[in-house]
Amino acid sequence: MEYFLELFVGGLTRGSIYALIALGYTMVYGIIELINFAHGEIYMIGAFTALIVASVLTLSGFSGVSVLILAAVFAVVYASAYGFTVEKIAYKPLRQAPRLSPLISAIGMSIFLQNYVLLAQTSDFLPFPNLLPQFDFLAPYAAVIGSTELFIIATTAVVMVLLTVLIKFTRMGKAMRATAQDRTMAMLTGVNVNRVISNTFILGSALAALGGVLIASHTGRINFYIGFLAGIKAFTAAVLGGIGSIPGAVLGGLLLGWTESFATGYVSSDYEDVFAFLLLVLVLIFRPAGLLGRTPPGKV
Repeated sequence: MEYFLELFVGGLTRGSIYALIALGYTMVYGIIELINFAHGEIYMIGAFTALIVASVLTLSGFSGVSVLILAAVFAVVYASAYGFTVEKIAYKPLRQAPRLSPLISAIGMSIFLQNYVLLAQTSDFLPFPNLLPQFDFLAPYAAVIGSTELFIIATTAVVMVLLTVLIKFTRMGKAMRATAQDRTMAMLTGVNVNRVISNTFILGSALAALGGVLIASHTGRINFYIGFLAGIKAFTAAVLGGIGSIPGAVLGGLLLGWTESFATGYVSSDYEDVFAFLLLVLVLIFRPAGLLGRTPPGKV
C-alpha cells in the first residue's frame, strides 16, 4: 500500500506540472483556436531564467525562501514578456491567414527558441539548485511524500483556485470567456479582443514559467530540450481532457501523470510514454473531443 501511495503522489506531482503547462495550450486554443507549439519553450525559458537569477542571488548572499520567490517572480515576468512578444511577432499577423500558416509559424518559433537557448547556454544538462522549502513535519512520511512534492501540489492547487476566480469573477476573465464564445460579438460589445488575446498569452506563459521553476527544482537539472518534451506531454494532457476546456486541462494533466507513474512503477520506465499515449488514443476513440471537451455544433 505504501508503494501505491508513493506512486500516486509521484503521479500527482508530475500531473500538476503537466496541468500548469496544459492550461496555456487550452486557454490560447479556446480564444483563437491556435495550438501554440512554442509554449513548451516558454516553460524552458522560465526554468533557465530562474537558474540564472537564483545563481546571482546566492552569490550575493541571499538564501532560503527569498531566493525561490525572487527567482520565480523574475522567471514569470521574463517568460510572460516572451509569450507576449511571440504572440505579436508570430501569431497576430497570421490571424486571418489559412489555418496551416500559424501552425507552421508556431513550430518555427519553437525551433527558433530552442536553438536560441542552445547557443546562449549549452547543450549539456545544467544542475539546478533545490529552491523549494523543506518541511520537518513530513519526516515520518518521507517514504510516501517529500517536501518538494507537497510544495508542488499545494502551489498548483492554489494557482488553479486563483485562475478559476480570475476567469469567473474578474472583468478580464469575463472578457476572455466572451472572446472564446464569439470573438466578433465580443468586439461589437466593446471588448478589446487584441488585449484579451495578449493577456491570454501572458497568463499562459506565466503558468508555464512557474511550472518550469517547480519541476527544475524537483529534478535538479535542466537543458535546452526540456521544453519540447514537457510541451508534447502537456499538449497531450490538454487534448486528453478536451482542448479548450480549463477543467479538462487539469484532469488530463493529472490522468497523464498517474498513468506514467503507475506504468513506471508496476511495468517499466521504458513503457512510460507507451502507456501515456495509449491512454490518449483510447480516450479519443471513444471521446473524440476529449474527456470534458464539447463537440462543435453541426459536427458528429
